[in-house]
Amino acid sequence: MQNVKIAGRTVPVIGIGTWHMGDRPAQRETEIAAIQAGIAAGARVIDTAEMYGSGRAENLVGEALQPYHREDLFLISKVLPENASRQRMAASLEASLQRLRTDYLDLYLYHWRGSVPLAETVAELQRLQQTGKIRAWGVSNFDIADLKELWQLPGGDQAAANEDLYHLGSRGLDYAVLPWQAEHDLPLIAYSPIAQGDSWGQHLATNATVKQIAVAHQATVYQVLLAWVIRQPQVLAIPQTSSVAHMEQNLAAGELRLSTQELAALDQQFPRPTQKERLDII
Repeated sequence: MQNVKIAGRTVPVIGIGTWHMGDRPAQRETEIAAIQAGIAAGARVIDTAEMYGSGRAENLVGEALQPYHREDLFLISKVLPENASRQRMAASLEASLQRLRTDYLDLYLYHWRGSVPLAETVAELQRLQQTGKIRAWGVSNFDIADLKELWQLPGGDQAAANEDLYHLGSRGLDYAVLPWQAEHDLPLIAYSPIAQGDSWGQHLATNATVKQIAVAHQATVYQVLLAWVIRQPQVLAIPQTSSVAHMEQNLAAGELRLSTQELAALDQQFPRPTQKERLDII
């Protein structure tokens, strides 16, 4: 599988997303099995957040990761905007750590911007990093103006990643955000990289070109969509699934390389933006 370097660690380019997991008690064992299947297939990054199910996803992840050596995994969680202050972030982090049954996070992300001044959030993230409870910090749902503002703050250029929505049907990042991040050596974590199972509305999975490429590689259409997202360096995709079979297919997509001609054909179907677009957030 291809790799990406994030926060000083080299990890496989396909990780495990956990949004919507932990919400249905009847699915708990199935979801735990899916996460563990992903790790068995080579995943090392597990991405979650205190927002997901109001902590239920973190609880599920904490249980799923018990059989493994903690240092072998790369665990990401996120702080809500209302908790991203000097007064509240430490307690929020501690609650996440308890739910996850760990004493540190590899990466702690500011989930999206709120009313707390960005400088205050960054200063508190840096302070928490010094305690060892987080190994690195970053941001999420940041657009180009947010990133430029971040880089002007004391310590802002110590951010280890930005996590944004990115898939073949949502290419706004290609115009300014991804080039800027490449220039500043800031990895992208792509959430919803297969458009939430094609609920986004562009009919990616039924597109004739996508299907043709999938047939040529003896792959699924979702594997093609994932291969497109990780086609360039320093992009980590975190698809979410509660199915063991789909999880294994997701991880196998890390081996799939699309040709120049195939990428050009996808560009024709889903063109690169020629001007700034609104940042897509879900």
